[in-house]
Amino acid sequence: MKALAHLAWIALVMLLCVALVAGCGRGSWRRGGVPGSKPYTVRGKTYYPLKSSHGFVEEGVASWYGPGFHGKTTASGERYNQNGMTAAHKILPLGTAVRVTRLENGRSVVVTVNDRGPFVGDRVIDLSRAAATRLGMMSRGTARVRVQSIDAVPQLREDGGMEGDFYIQVGAFASKDNARKLVNILAQSGHRGRLFFGGNRLWNVQAGPWPDSENARRMLKAFQPLYPGVFVVGGP
Repeated sequence: MKALAHLAWIALVMLLCVALVAGCGRGSWRRGGVPGSKPYTVRGKTYYPLKSSHGFVEEGVASWYGPGFHGKTTASGERYNQNGMTAAHKILPLGTAVRVTRLENGRSVVVTVNDRGPFVGDRVIDLSRAAATRLGMMSRGTARVRVQSIDAVPQLREDGGMEGDFYIQVGAFASKDNARKLVNILAQSGHRGRLFFGGNRLWNVQAGPWPDSENARRMLKAFQPLYPGVFVVGGP
């Protein structure tokens, strides 16, 4: 009898182990199944989260997610709150604060990345319902946006001004040679430019620097006719 009881106990333990493994296999990204700092694979594609968000800038399509995920565990371990100012991103470090600007109307919000996604088409960020509402994109569901890490956004001083050196983001290229050509064009027109490989995994070209935001914004108007989509960033 003791032998039979022992065998039954072993069988029960094995069944529990199988159940646990099966449960993990069914775990989804929205339930925080994959650590945010490690490479992960979704739908056959592997993503490599960045170690730092410094200087991260990208443009693309934003979407939003709400009721179906409200209250569920995010990749960071937090409960998703559709009324909070949060977002899902495929590679930014969890906990990163980013400014998301809708390019059509200039509205912007600051959100914290606490989840992974979106994994649909060419979308670059999945916003909470509250953030999407503030950007005025609820009716359409998607919008073209610029995603910019807060450490790349100029910070306001108490007197209303901004501090640090300021640059104008002129372009971003997958090809370093093309980026270098633009730096040379800037030099020929009398503007200093810098070239660096940023968190957006592109070769970024920026003109400057200017010591204050007022001068940078003034020069921005001169650049806009030649380079649509330019914007001011704070530089290290």
